[in-house]
Amino acid sequence: MQGIDTVSWMKQVARRASAAGRVIGFVPTMGALHEGHFSLVREAKRECSPVVVSIFVNPTQFGPSEDFTKYPRQMERDRAALAKLSVDYLFAPLVEEIYPKGFQTSVIVDALGDRVEGRARPGHFPGVATVVLKLFEIVRPNVAFFGRKDAQQARIIRQMARDLDLDVSIHTCPIVREPNGLAISSRNAYLSPQERKAATVLYHSLEAARQAVVQGERDAAQLLRTVHGAFRIEPGVRLDYAEVVDADTFEPVVHLRGNCYVLLAAFVGTTRLIDNAFVEQDGDLFRVTI
Repeated sequence: MQGIDTVSWMKQVARRASAAGRVIGFVPTMGALHEGHFSLVREAKRECSPVVVSIFVNPTQFGPSEDFTKYPRQMERDRAALAKLSVDYLFAPLVEEIYPKGFQTSVIVDALGDRVEGRARPGHFPGVATVVLKLFEIVRPNVAFFGRKDAQQARIIRQMARDLDLDVSIHTCPIVREPNGLAISSRNAYLSPQERKAATVLYHSLEAARQAVVQGERDAAQLLRTVHGAFRIEPGVRLDYAEVVDADTFEPVVHLRGNCYVLLAAFVGTTRLIDNAFVEQDGDLFRVTI
């Protein structure tokens, strides 16, 4: 695996690969890598060669009171794990490489970026969209891989790629979970053993909603009551939001129709976690994937 730390070097490598007709796969990350990231890497390797993984803790997607300074950074551990997976290139630039002095541009995906998570974290999605667009221009991937845990983020990036005519296909891959159902996240490192146990309420609430759909429930308000009921038995976790939204527009729905998400965000102690279930309609049948 070759490590690259400058934009000009990464561009040179990527342009050579493109000129040779190779299919570049790209997995953008903020490091503190875990099995969720590794699943994206493995999928990228199945479809593409070469595979580029970036590690960049992006300051512009953190709010003033969020955890940028304490976000876990484990570069040597991450580097060793990626080498073991036979990643071709690790792109790990400094902040000054991505945001040089005088940088002034921001990417805003209207409407989609203002809903749900965007409403809860103002400025988050412009920061995400801006850095991802920059990384796409630097790496020029044919295919980029994102996890479904950040479903709204993946949808926004897909919209940005379509609107700006970017030559990249966006693949959204399944959520990877711990044996107890907790969605794997870099922020799980903040949790104490007691908090990790309490955090499984996110999964259990989604499973309760899934069971309700299987039993014929189609009313979004009733599904949300089911979710809230699960959280009431876990006082150590504070629900930030629970919403049932259209999978394309991320607008709230009244009754399940087409494809939808049940979206959650909750504070476990001081750690904020997100999770979701995907509801897919096939005729009169609804399948729920957690």
